[in-house]
Amino acid sequence: MLSAREGLATWHKVIENGSKPAELAAIIREDASFHSPVVHTPQKGRDLVVAYLSAAGQTLGNDSFTYVRELVDDENACLEFTTEMDGIHVNGIDLIRFDEKGMITDFKVMVRPLKAVNKVWEQMAAMLERMKG
Repeated sequence: MLSAREGLATWHKVIENGSKPAELAAIIREDASFHSPVVHTPQKGRDLVVAYLSAAGQTLGNDSFTYVRELVDDENACLEFTTEMDGIHVNGIDLIRFDEKGMITDFKVMVRPLKAVNKVWEQMAAMLERMKG
């Protein structure tokens, strides 16, 4: 049985490679859920999770994005990150649950402060609209 550590190593490779949809899909379970900081209901299913994570990768994942802390326990990983968006400091957490094969089953993003949440909402909404194209 794989722990979150192995799944996390793969996650970091995908992020460093630019959060490409095909690479994200390869590490996300078909029945996975995504919990956005700006959408009330969980987004269910691999396609939606990939859409949200690749949009997040393109909005949050700019040159200033850095993971600053990692906590790993069995199947769970909590990664704290910081980034800047239009001059606004964003501090957030990725809470990720992995299955026994190291696939992502649940992904929750939390962001602070309020100014950052508003900026994330604005940019994510625009990115998701463009992706629908």
